[in-house]
Amino acid sequence: MVNFTILAGGYTSFVASYAFNSDTNTLAYLNQYTTGDNPSWIISHPTNKSILYATNENVPAGALQSFIVGPDGALTLVDTADSGGSGPPYCGGLSTGQVAVVNYGSGTARVIPTAEDSLYFSDDSTIVTFPVPTTGTQGVSEPHMAYQYDEELLIPDKGNDKIWRLGQNGSVGDFSVHGQIAQPIGSGPRHIQIYKNQLYTIHELASTLTLQDFPAYPNYSTPLIANVSTVPSDPPAGSSFAAAEVLIPLPTLEYPTPYIYASNRNVGVQDPRGDTIAVFENVGNGLVLRNQVYTGLDQIRGMMHGQQAGEGGEAYIVAAGFAGTAGVKVFKRTEGGANLEEVAVNTEIPTRTSFVWLTQ
Repeated sequence: MVNFTILAGGYTSFVASYAFNSDTNTLAYLNQYTTGDNPSWIISHPTNKSILYATNENVPAGALQSFIVGPDGALTLVDTADSGGSGPPYCGGLSTGQVAVVNYGSGTARVIPTAEDSLYFSDDSTIVTFPVPTTGTQGVSEPHMAYQYDEELLIPDKGNDKIWRLGQNGSVGDFSVHGQIAQPIGSGPRHIQIYKNQLYTIHELASTLTLQDFPAYPNYSTPLIANVSTVPSDPPAGSSFAAAEVLIPLPTLEYPTPYIYASNRNVGVQDPRGDTIAVFENVGNGLVLRNQVYTGLDQIRGMMHGQQAGEGGEAYIVAAGFAGTAGVKVFKRTEGGANLEEVAVNTEIPTRTSFVWLTQ
């Protein structure tokens, strides 16, 4: 038996903690810990699971917060920094000890240095402002994620239909755009994953998953190898999809195939079975749909695999809806990861938007 603590952010003023028992398949609500408003995205420090970072997705001025993580996921607030803009939906810890945060509402990003303990923020950093798009449908820059790959920082921009390539200019906190990876016009790239030097992009506006070889630095482009819809067949009339998250758990002995999991967020008329998680496999550089798993959730904005908690966690994915009352659900990966089975649910808090797994 392995017990896990799951922390869950959302559009409230707290982060909730849950205990998942993989032997009894129970998900128990433990507590909630006060944060700034709207801690919609939470992450662990890349190498120190006793440190948590959270965005405060506030308008017009967002923030980034750091916490010490205690037993059972108890959080103690340490520091708060300006995110450098409006409505930050995502933060990402870098291997250098800095924390990147993007601001969806103002088209900006900031990489914030931390002290040696990784808990206290420095105010000495550059705010990167992305250009107003001249194509597409949004009319504004909408950065949505910060993803470190080698020494680069990649930022998908839903409004610009680009993935910006940022590099550090010498001193910590000083980043600028060094290049870009163009995406299909009007597709709205939201989140990305890279596996074996191939770039997987989930596109919110097109509800598609694309695959391409990761292009050489800084401005080289590569053609799309695959471009597939994530939307389930026969959706109800009035449905409107906005794909949200993509995950690729690393292969293990029990799960040797690196399946790709994409969440389908239906912001229109709901299917009575809820939103789906689409499971794809890369077969000869083609993206093959293996399953559409109906979850009973309403508008899946975030989900996370348990591999980040260590041994035993790779078998599970946690997800929740941005809307509705279905709460938090844990799914077990079955058929080697090609399918998902709901094994636990807790509805005490109706909605959540992001997750961190910890081993108890």
